[in-house]
Amino acid sequence: MSVPRILVIDGNVAEIRARQIAALGYDSGQGYARILRRIDPNLHIDIIAAADADAKLPPHTGIADYDGVTMTGSALNIYHGGAPVTRQVELARAVMEAGVAFFGSCWGLQVAVTAAGGEVRANPRGREFGFARRILLTDAGRAHPLFEGKPAVFEAPTVHRDEIAALPPGAEVLASNDFGIQSACFAYGRGTFWGVQYHPEYDFADIAAAALRYGQAFVTEGMFRDPVALGEFVADLNALQSHPADGPLTWKYGLGRAVCVESLRLLEISNWLSAAVRAKR
Repeated sequence: MSVPRILVIDGNVAEIRARQIAALGYDSGQGYARILRRIDPNLHIDIIAAADADAKLPPHTGIADYDGVTMTGSALNIYHGGAPVTRQVELARAVMEAGVAFFGSCWGLQVAVTAAGGEVRANPRGREFGFARRILLTDAGRAHPLFEGKPAVFEAPTVHRDEIAALPPGAEVLASNDFGIQSACFAYGRGTFWGVQYHPEYDFADIAAAALRYGQAFVTEGMFRDPVALGEFVADLNALQSHPADGPLTWKYGLGRAVCVESLRLLEISNWLSAAVRAKR
């Protein structure tokens, strides 16, 4: 059997990608590909920076040539509009119309929801950052292959300030918490989309880098008391990157196995690959 071919849609503009590379050594698209290869080293992966005006698929390749498509997070906001947003909404719509298995994290969920007729808005509850707490699977979520093996209540890496205000027709909520919808699935065109509002693809180092990237904004918003507290959080996250089972730190941040055990943190992506990509080949 041939190796599955996956397209990663990087949702960020060039400036943000450059800042990510400076902080981590990889941008959001490369980071997602890195995680996909961690799950399955044999995957054939292409990356497209869909926010860019000159973004193109590899020569002689169309959307229908892929077995699956994933979309990353982004610093963009749907409701601000503009060409970088419009290009991604149109690409997401094309993926679903082509019937290719589609998975999105955070921005990926928001873009797919918009492409299928739903609505995204600034979350009136404010920003959710670090770890999404008390994510609760719905009855539909507990029965869905996306969450097979996942605890019914869990935490997950997150950074976002927007929410799904209205889902597309026929969509199902698979998980939610105090900040709103955390996972949904729906059909559109010939395709089916599965997505989450959080970032299963993030390591602790990714969250630490996001804290530094937003910096003073998080202090101004009251998420951290002062820059010193933010710096302590970053140091703790980098320590967890080296030792994810660190007892005092997992207790300090209230983290369960769904975050600290890598196979559980990546489970949604693994399940999507198994149930939506490989099973359809």
